[in-house]
Amino acid sequence: MKKILLLGSGELGKEFVISAKRLGCYVVACDSYAGAPAMQVADESCVFSMLDEAPLRAAIAQHKPDLIVPEIEAIRTEVLLEVEKEGFEVIPSARAANLTMNRDRIRDVAVGLGVRTAKFNYAESADELLAQANAIGFPVVIKPVMSSSGKGQSVAKTAADIQTSWDYACAGMRGDRKKVIVEEFINFEFEITLLTIRQRKGPTLFCEPIGHVQERGDYQYSWQPQPMLPSYLKAAHDMADKVTADLGGAGLFGVEFFVTKDEVIFSELSPRPHDTGMVTMISQNLSEFDLHARAILGLPIANIVCTEGASAVVLATQDGSNPTYTGVAEALSEPDVDVRIFGKPTTRPYRRMAVALAKNANALARARAAAAKISVVV
Repeated sequence: MKKILLLGSGELGKEFVISAKRLGCYVVACDSYAGAPAMQVADESCVFSMLDEAPLRAAIAQHKPDLIVPEIEAIRTEVLLEVEKEGFEVIPSARAANLTMNRDRIRDVAVGLGVRTAKFNYAESADELLAQANAIGFPVVIKPVMSSSGKGQSVAKTAADIQTSWDYACAGMRGDRKKVIVEEFINFEFEITLLTIRQRKGPTLFCEPIGHVQERGDYQYSWQPQPMLPSYLKAAHDMADKVTADLGGAGLFGVEFFVTKDEVIFSELSPRPHDTGMVTMISQNLSEFDLHARAILGLPIANIVCTEGASAVVLATQDGSNPTYTGVAEALSEPDVDVRIFGKPTTRPYRRMAVALAKNANALARARAAAAKISVVV
């Protein structure tokens, strides 16, 4: 039995714990607050800020895990680099966790590998942001170098928007780096997440591409498969393989791309299950969480079968605690529809609290309709 120390215990962590437990693992779930979703299904839990070096080291020393599995970006990754040298295994690798904690580092890696990205630069003040935006050319997309689920992301259409975008990015930042990435606005046809699985033994595998739509920088609904030209899909495979091979290790990566009329452009990468990939809980025989668990445990993945599926998020509308949910029965009355309530103990406006899933014909429309029936009550 492998002991896993899970760093971050949100809804993605919860599903991963379920998959890992089914394969006989013992899981210690960590997060900054008690009662986080993954803690509800794990064997043990620890409450501390993973940006705080001392308790992070203490948790690793206390539990002596076989595998350290980050679920979030906001981790003192320097500690992971050090404990990996001491013999602990970080998934997929401490270097991957460190590089992808901040958007600037992983983007620089992609450029160094010759991977096509949007034009970009960095800024550490509103004045510097304005200068970089002028150099790239408006409109520009502005994101904190470290955040999660699109927090702090905005589009500045003119110089008059820069201060507002800077303030919004600072409010959405995680960690202690007051720095943003400013990038060329790509007029894309659609965005995809390409779930990429690096195995301990065997070739790198790819799931069918996942299309998704974002609002406020956060995903609202996704679908699988996203149709695309075979040549464009191959280009995405090649870029994902190149970047994940450089990062090393085993596990599932969520690699995001913009797809335009003319090309495929690398956007971002997460070395862990991706929020848009929640659709795989209904669209695939093995969800992204099952695939991540198998890959890190060195278990075989015989095949990945995909059918038409979609996901749509259920958001809170106000601050509160101990939420309840209405409309779940109505949503589940439709065939081929499922609902996953995450179990978050508190709410805030736009916080993701549940997801509706649908498969087979018209999956996206039915998933969105199911999500619209559910309300979060506080």
